Amino acid sequence: MKFPPPLSPLTHLTHLASLTRLPRPPGPRLSSALLGATALELFVLAGRLAVYPFGLAPERGGTAPAEAGPPAITDPPAPATTVPPVVPSAAPPVVLLHGFIDNRSAFVVLRRTLARHGRRPESLNYSPLTRDVRTAAGLLGRHVEEICARTGHSRVDIVGHSLGGLIARYYVQRLGGDRRVRTLVTLGTPHGGTAVAPGAGVHPIVRQMRGGSSVIEELRGPAPGCRTRFVGFWSELDQVMVPVGTACVDHPDLDAVNVRVTGIGHLALPVHPTVAAAVREALETPEAGEDDATATGTTSAA
Repeated sequence: MKFPPPLSPLTHLTHLASLTRLPRPPGPRLSSALLGATALELFVLAGRLAVYPFGLAPERGGTAPAEAGPPAITDPPAPATTVPPVVPSAAPPVVLLHGFIDNRSAFVVLRRTLARHGRRPESLNYSPLTRDVRTAAGLLGRHVEEICARTGHSRVDIVGHSLGGLIARYYVQRLGGDRRVRTLVTLGTPHGGTAVAPGAGVHPIVRQMRGGSSVIEELRGPAPGCRTRFVGFWSELDQVMVPVGTACVDHPDLDAVNVRVTGIGHLALPVHPTVAAAVREALETPEAGEDDATATGTTSAA
């Protein structure tokens, strides 16, 4: 199967309805492309290390709930009669969920892109000591409930990088989060499990990202009636996703499109300006029922 030519981030989502098959993982790329992506990864890593301390503190404007069991998905509480009801803005809030041993500083570029176009991104920091995807998904669920109660919205959008996308998918698919999540965008997330899992023998949550883990197998299970739309960004030069096709959302019950990114690696996905623009457009695409063009497939960007 031939890959479609890369599209600009402002046009690629208009082609989703005509693309209905997942791609095969690409063959070897030119060494110059890999060298360029590796150099960019090192540059991004240096920048992330510089800004990492600034993302350690919880974001102002919202409090992260304590970790506990899976959340109950309930409607936001009705406002008191003496308090005027919250009037939500047109677009739902966007929750940003970072990857393993990272924090909200990973989304500095994406936050600015979304904010410039009227979106309200909020980040959730989960502890690097979190040992289970299910526990982190429960934390995410309570955070989403707090946002819905505070903003007056009944649904949110989520963007998750790497492990963050897997946590968000577990919340959506296994904890009833599809009631709250309109669109889930994942960036380099091991939906099918990755063979590259350094430290898997030490950290349980890393083992859960490997192919064949109990979490990956749970996500392969049936998900009839799931109401969330999925957009999976995957890069052909992502050295953390092995094989690279594991970052594609491939499930018969899910409304999903997969966007191929060219020329960049794993760490660059949440900070590359072209990817940020494509993510913004994905979130602006009308959800099912608002538009006739819905499909499961793959396209390209960057």
